[in-house]
Amino acid sequence: MTPADLTRTVVRAVCCAVEDGELPARAAVPARVVVERTRPGGVGEYATPVAFQVAKAAGRPPGEVARVLAGRLGAEAGIARVEVTGAGFLNFVLEERSSVDVVRDALRLVGDFPGPGPGPGPGPGPGPGTGPVQLASAGELRARVVGRAVGLILLTQGIRDAGPPPKVAPVARRDGDVVARFGGDAAVWAMLSVPAHETPSFSGSLLVQDESSEFFRVRYAHACAVGLVRNARLLGFGPELVPVPPGDGAPLVRALADHPLVLEAAAHHRAPERLVRHLVELADALLDFQYRVLPKGDEKPSAAHRARLALAEAAGTVLAGGLALLGIPAPDCL
Repeated sequence: MTPADLTRTVVRAVCCAVEDGELPARAAVPARVVVERTRPGGVGEYATPVAFQVAKAAGRPPGEVARVLAGRLGAEAGIARVEVTGAGFLNFVLEERSSVDVVRDALRLVGDFPGPGPGPGPGPGPGPGTGPVQLASAGELRARVVGRAVGLILLTQGIRDAGPPPKVAPVARRDGDVVARFGGDAAVWAMLSVPAHETPSFSGSLLVQDESSEFFRVRYAHACAVGLVRNARLLGFGPELVPVPPGDGAPLVRALADHPLVLEAAAHHRAPERLVRHLVELADALLDFQYRVLPKGDEKPSAAHRARLALAEAAGTVLAGGLALLGIPAPDCL
C-alpha cells in the first residue's frame, strides 16, 4: 500500500463502517481525508484526524470513532499497525515496499504532470494548460505566481476547477522589483516558500551558489542526478529498475514514496509551500545518497550500482517535475 492509497483506504473504511451499522447512518463520509507524515516524536509513520471529521455528525466521541476505524483498518493489506492516540488521531505504520514499486509509482506520477506555464512576467493568468484558476488580483505578481502553482498542483489530482483563490499576501513594497534583483526563478521560489497568506521574505541567500541555500540545493540535486547518469554511461552501465540492497538509500526511498501524498496535501490545502518543503527534503536525501551510486576506484559496476542509479535518476526526475509545477526550470548543470 502506498501512502496515497492510505487516504482512499481510510475513506472506504468510514463508508463501510456506516453501511455495517458500526457508525450511525447520519455520520458524514468525507470525500477525501488528510493523511500526513507523522511529526518528529509522534507515533507511527502517518497520521490522520479523520475521526474528528466524522465524530461531529455521528454524535460520537472522536476516540470512539477512531477505535471503530482502527479495527477495520488494522485488517487491511499493506497496513502493518494502527494505533489511536490523543483524543482520536489514527496513526499508521505501513508494510515496507520495494524500492522498485516506489520508483515506478513516482515516475508514473511525474509522467502525468502538466507542463509549466510561462515565468512570472506580466501575463494576465496562470499560464496555458493550468485550468480556470481565479486569481486574487490579476495585476499582482505574487497572486499570479501562487495561482499558477496551485492550478498546476490541482491538475496532478485531476482537478480543473480551482474554486475560490487562496488569500495571497503581496510582495512587500520595501522589496521592490524582486525579479530584477534576484531573477525570476529565485523570486518565484521565495514567493512560494511560505503560505500564501504570509508575506514572502527575500534575501541575498537566494543568490548563494552553495549548499547553504535551499533553492540552490534543490536545483543542484537535480543536476547531480543528471551527472550521475551521464558519468555512469561513460563507465559502461546504465540504470536498471531492480531493488536496491536492503536499507540502502532508505531516506531517499521514503521521500520518493511520500511524493504523491505531498501533492495530494498541497492540492487539498492549496499550499504550494508544502511541495517546496518536500523538494528540499528529497534533494537533501539525494545529495547524501549520491556518493554511493557510482563505482569507486577499481570497483566494477554491479547490479547494486545499477539499482542505485535508477533510484537517483528517479529522484532527479521527480525534482524536475516538482520544480516545473512551481514554474521553475531544472538545469542539467550549475
